[in-house]
Amino acid sequence: MSISNEARFITFEGIDGCGKSTQAKLLLERLNARQQPAILVREPGGTRVSEAIRQILLYKDTDELVDRTEALLMTASRAQLTREVILPSLEEGKWVIADRYSDSTLAYQGGGRNLDLEWLIKLNTFATYELTPDITFLVDVRPEVALGRQGLSKDRIEREGMEFQVRARNTYHELLKRFPERFVAIDGHQDVHSIQEQVWNEIIRRHFVQS
Repeated sequence: MSISNEARFITFEGIDGCGKSTQAKLLLERLNARQQPAILVREPGGTRVSEAIRQILLYKDTDELVDRTEALLMTASRAQLTREVILPSLEEGKWVIADRYSDSTLAYQGGGRNLDLEWLIKLNTFATYELTPDITFLVDVRPEVALGRQGLSKDRIEREGMEFQVRARNTYHELLKRFPERFVAIDGHQDVHSIQEQVWNEIIRRHFVQS
């Protein structure tokens, strides 16, 4: 597939409860208001196959899942979403806004589960058809703040608790250093409007849209 020059792929990352989903939705609304064709996808999920995998990963009684199985299922869901939805949309010239993408596997299965990061990077490359986001916004918050924002009903991964989220956050910080041209860190302790303005200003700074 050939990605249109007008298309952009923007991902939002962060630990559970950081506020990234809100920011992804706000960016979509802002683009729609400017008549910019755009879609929002989430991970894991977004296709019939990917949603079925999501149920296994997050909501089914599957606590026996081993770490490697979890990583493989996450990337399998991603491969289906990328091939079925993301790449065709980019080819059509649409912007794709993703609530989580490949970096989540590095942070959660790499940092959280202590799987080898280099192996996961190779696995992601295969699963994503070598697709890399134009910008990855890391909405960064302290784990104790993020946990306080979560509701009483938690999925299988959210139930892992504080230490797991600390490891995931630390890995996100490693990724910031490893991919500085792509990652943009934003203080997630700010109000929603301030965060969104920083997201928008970065998009303008990169000349993806006009101010």
